[in-house]
Amino acid sequence: MGERAGRRVLASGAFELLHPGHIRFLAEAKRVGGEASRLIVVVARDETIRRRKGREPLLGEEARRELVSMLKPVDEAILGHTPFSFEKIIEEVKPDIVVFGYDQDDLMREFLRFIESKGLSIEVVKLGKFASQEPSSTSELIKRAADILGKSSSR
Repeated sequence: MGERAGRRVLASGAFELLHPGHIRFLAEAKRVGGEASRLIVVVARDETIRRRKGREPLLGEEARRELVSMLKPVDEAILGHTPFSFEKIIEEVKPDIVVFGYDQDDLMREFLRFIESKGLSIEVVKLGKFASQEPSSTSELIKRAADILGKSSSR
């Protein structure tokens, strides 16, 4: 694994409600970089969540960035750009590897087109969904909370 040492790994997400799936995703992203890799995480701006998810963010961007920055696998957490820009992030972070989650297919396709159009040599890795007995996505957590709150309010 010596040749993989010290690589810069970039991951991104909204990280609205932190859950075990996020932690496993970030730990695996760091592992992909190899020994002494550096994991930089781009946290989506509130505006990006509104545009991509069609709703208000559950937590503000600075609170989400701060939470992500405190996670063990994360070396640095930064906010994305407004407007959204692959180019500015790549210039800023200079990653060797960009990691995408199981639910980031559209973003990954956009990124692959971007690096091809710019002639960039960046490794792209897609990680699978991490199985868990607990909800492992923000949408699953929201649904579970709504179910629990709906039951308690009907008593």
